[in-house]
Amino acid sequence: MAAASALLGDPVREVSRQQGGGNNRLYRVEASDGRHYALKTYLNRPGDDRDRLGAEFGGLAFLRAQGLVRQVPRAVARDSERHCALFGWVEGDAVDQPTPRDLYEALCFVLELYRLAQRPEAAALPLASEACLSGAEVARQIDRRLDRLLVIDDHRLRSFLIDDFSDAYERHCDAAMMHYQERSMEFAQSIGRPELTLSPSDFGFHNAIRRTDGRLVFIDFEYFGWDDPVKLVADFLLHPGMGLDREFRRRFRRGATAVFGGDRGFEARLRALFPLYGMRWCLILLNEFLPDRWQRRDYAGAHQDRDYALNAQLAKAKAMLRQIDDANIEVFEDD
Repeated sequence: MAAASALLGDPVREVSRQQGGGNNRLYRVEASDGRHYALKTYLNRPGDDRDRLGAEFGGLAFLRAQGLVRQVPRAVARDSERHCALFGWVEGDAVDQPTPRDLYEALCFVLELYRLAQRPEAAALPLASEACLSGAEVARQIDRRLDRLLVIDDHRLRSFLIDDFSDAYERHCDAAMMHYQERSMEFAQSIGRPELTLSPSDFGFHNAIRRTDGRLVFIDFEYFGWDDPVKLVADFLLHPGMGLDREFRRRFRRGATAVFGGDRGFEARLRALFPLYGMRWCLILLNEFLPDRWQRRDYAGAHQDRDYALNAQLAKAKAMLRQIDDANIEVFEDD
C-alpha cells in the first residue's frame, strides 16, 4: 500500500494480491477515486542483470506514445528503488479459447510493432531479452541452457537430457546449418537492423486479456525490445502455454509471412530455425530445476510443491520434444 500510494501520489483504498505470472508479483490497487491500477513488483536478485522493470515500463510507454492505446496497458509510474511499477488495470478475462478474430488481432499487433520499428524514436530501445539475431546465437543459447541443467544432480533430468534431448538437438542443429548452407546464408552472421522488429519476446494469447468489448489487450513486456521476427513467430507457434491447433498455426504463419514479406530471408530462417526454437523451449520448460529460477517462481507464488512441479515440467519438456517434428510439418505442410 505504501508503494502504491507513493506511485499515485495519493492514499489508496485497497491493495489485493492477484494471480499473475511466474516471475513477479501482481496486485490490484483501488485508488481513493475508485479507479483501479495494476501494481507489479519485480524480484531483484544478485547476478541477474536483466532490467525487467525498465524493459516493461519503457516499452509500454513507447507503444502508448506511438498510438497503441487500446492494445497495451498504460504505464503510469515506476519506483526503481522499490522495484515496482504501476500500470492501468485491464478488466477482462483470459483468452482460453482463441477465435479467428483473436488471431487477426494478434497479427495486426505484430504488424504495428514492425511498422513502429521503422520510426526514428524506436532506435533508442534495447535489444529484447535473449534476442537471437543469428542461427548460431539460437544454438549458443541452447548450449548455455543445456550446460546449466547438466550439472544439476537429478537423475530424472540427466536421463532426459542425455538419452533423449542430445541426439535430437544434434540432428536439428545439423539440419538447420545445412538449410543455411544450401541457401548461401551464414549461420553465424547476425541479421541487420532493417530485418529486425520490436518484440514483446513472450507474445501470445497466454499474455492477453479479452476486454468486455471483445478486443484483446496484450500484457507482459518484461523482455521487450529488438529481435529477429523469426523468434517472435516461432515462439508464438510453439509456446506450450497456448496449445494452438494445426489450422491456427498455419494461419498465423501465413499471416506473419505476409507481414515480414519485405525481408527476403525471413521464410528461410523460419524454416531452418523453427525446430531449434522448439528445442530451446524444451529447456525453458526445465527452468524450475535451476535453484535461482525456482526462487523466482516461489517469489511469484507460481508453485508450492517443488517435486510435483519438477515432474510436471519434465513431462512438458518430453511432450515438446515429441511434438517438434509434427509441429514443423503442421506449420509448413501447405507449401
